[in-house]
Amino acid sequence: MSETLPENTTGKALKINKDISRYGVFAEIGAGQEVARHFFQAGKASQTIAKTISAYDMIVSDDIYGKEANGRYVCEPRLEKMLGHEYDLLVDRLTESRGAHSRFFAFANTVATASSAGNKQSQKQSHGWMGVRFQAEPNGPCNDIILHVRMLDRHRLQQQEALGVLGVNLLTCAFYHLHETEEFISHLVEGLKEGQIVIDVIKFKGPAVQHFDARLMNLGLVHRGLAEAILFSPKNEILNISDAIYGKALLIQRGTFRPVTITHLDVLQKGLAQIKDDVHKSEGKDMDVLPIMELTMHNLQMDGHINEKDFLDRVETLTSMGMHVLISNFFLFYGLKRFIRRYNPHFMALVVGASHLDKLFTEEHYKNLEGGLLEGLGKLLEQKTKLYIYPHKTSTLCLTTKSFFPKPHLRHIYSYFTENKQIVDISGCDETADYLHSIDVMRMMEKGDPNWEKCVPEKVRDLIKSKNLFGLK
Repeated sequence: MSETLPENTTGKALKINKDISRYGVFAEIGAGQEVARHFFQAGKASQTIAKTISAYDMIVSDDIYGKEANGRYVCEPRLEKMLGHEYDLLVDRLTESRGAHSRFFAFANTVATASSAGNKQSQKQSHGWMGVRFQAEPNGPCNDIILHVRMLDRHRLQQQEALGVLGVNLLTCAFYHLHETEEFISHLVEGLKEGQIVIDVIKFKGPAVQHFDARLMNLGLVHRGLAEAILFSPKNEILNISDAIYGKALLIQRGTFRPVTITHLDVLQKGLAQIKDDVHKSEGKDMDVLPIMELTMHNLQMDGHINEKDFLDRVETLTSMGMHVLISNFFLFYGLKRFIRRYNPHFMALVVGASHLDKLFTEEHYKNLEGGLLEGLGKLLEQKTKLYIYPHKTSTLCLTTKSFFPKPHLRHIYSYFTENKQIVDISGCDETADYLHSIDVMRMMEKGDPNWEKCVPEKVRDLIKSKNLFGLK
């Protein structure tokens, strides 16, 4: 028997149109009715579509959905208002006549498409929010699946086409693939070319989707290369990065955090003390500082695979301390810096232990750049981006910026950045205790050495013991 080939976008739309139990509304703002048109073109759309709407005019849109406090129309609150308004209206109008046999849905998106990426005068980001509110059963409760996407194609028409494919896929996933958690993301991007779409947020709400762990699903986006990074709030919620870091100075600490140690907290506290003065000098005013603990996919993988429980343990211990947690695909700091600069022009400091200076000045890491190490460091460090160095102290030595000596041909480069205070110490050896590495704490835990409890914050200790995190027995 021949293998069944995946349906194309038109075929998926036609399948939904033929499913007489599905009936709903399409509300699309910003890129035309890119999703709805697939259902019209597929045929039998009258069996599926109760209404389509594109409220482009701001006054008209505000009259239907209400005003946004921040004046932004491409944002998650706008999408939620669109979904709520259209779904409630549909249910109110049609429950009596067809509620017993119909599974109602409302699809919505609010999108900003940009001109060709080749147009240097256009700096506008092509992005949007997309979601579906739907019943899994007639007269059942509603469920939501919401995405934040960026369109990467150069031309507006291509962006619109990608948006249409993604929208049809989202509805197909919501209607027919809810129980395929491991394949859900694959179905979501089916028919899209690599590099067309970034999905950096996916959210689930409702009884029919409660089996999805949003943390693991968003991690899957990064692991598959569909997102460059994801951000968790202290409440373990998935945040849109551009919204979360908007208008704030940033202090980012990279580590494995398996588990987070008292040294990590001391690094953070000394970084926060240092950054306040730097922010005032750089910005000419005081500004809120958002501290972020960052893990890379490289640090999450073991033998090429991700241990999902271990990942959740790390996120849970960090968020229990009130931390924002960033999971990224950036092995090198300059990639992370360029990603942040897409959304935030304000002062940023990356804080690391002094033992990492050697890695920072390893030329092999920059072999993919024409300008090598010099280009990589030049992309990383400038007036509003600094590297904070925390002493690496042991019983026999203490490393700081002053005790690091790169290879002779790199010393003038290192001196340039230190003399311009773009690489700076944030503490002296006398103000710090011995550096506690996560791996050493893990070894204590694995051996049953109770001294590990002194190496982590009390709240983290209690959480690890109460939930047997990191394999503690």
